[in-house]
Amino acid sequence: MSEENSSTVEVNGWVKHENVGGIATITFQHPKSNSLPGNVLRELAETITKLGQDDAVKVLVLKSAGDRAFCAGASFDELLAIDNETVGKEFFMGFARVINDARKCPKFIIGRVQGKAVGGGVGMAAASDYCLAMDTASVKLSELAIGIGPFVVGPAVERKMGTSAFSTLAINATEWFNAKWAMEKGLYTDIFASTAELDDAVAALAERLAKSSPEAMALLKKATWTNTDHWDDLLEERAAMSGRLVLSDFTSNAIAQFKAK
Repeated sequence: MSEENSSTVEVNGWVKHENVGGIATITFQHPKSNSLPGNVLRELAETITKLGQDDAVKVLVLKSAGDRAFCAGASFDELLAIDNETVGKEFFMGFARVINDARKCPKFIIGRVQGKAVGGGVGMAAASDYCLAMDTASVKLSELAIGIGPFVVGPAVERKMGTSAFSTLAINATEWFNAKWAMEKGLYTDIFASTAELDDAVAALAERLAKSSPEAMALLKKATWTNTDHWDDLLEERAAMSGRLVLSDFTSNAIAQFKAK
């Protein structure tokens, strides 16, 4: 890779994966706190689908690069660049595809959350089948504060945490909720005081699952996602809603204020 191409990839973010002993680790990165522009969302969805169809893969681990933020959510730069409803819907369909492809993937997905998660990052944690996190991994659904609302990630978060917890996050859009709260509400299965402990727990679970029956795991995963077959249509409708709202002056002004901080 040339120096120019390497620089471009670094600016735009990237998604990488490797399969070791049937454990496929998907890592995403973006220099702005692992935010999610369209290219990263697209690669995440495609990678999850591809690995889900690979017989050599038994279990997936989803993580982000670095040791701080897990995911800052939607890319503000791309949100500001949206100039019509079609483009807006397509941007939010990126989140819809990641959630739906994770839902339909026949392999269990272990989420590894090493830091704070915002918006789409919370949605990705909720779309994983088993999520482990650092005790510093606070969560926030900030969409309402910029005039959008967490419509696309909402079904995944509500499924995992319940309506009451989802509503609390969605309405208190400027407030961080700590990792202990997120664990108590069901987003995280367990939290850890160090990345070493987190990684050991992720590795131990992945190794156990890699030795389990692929057929049994696929059937169990399908059972745990019962009553979500309508999500392809639901999340597309939600993406269209967000795509309209993002065009408002309220949203443009709110994002500009966030970026100026």
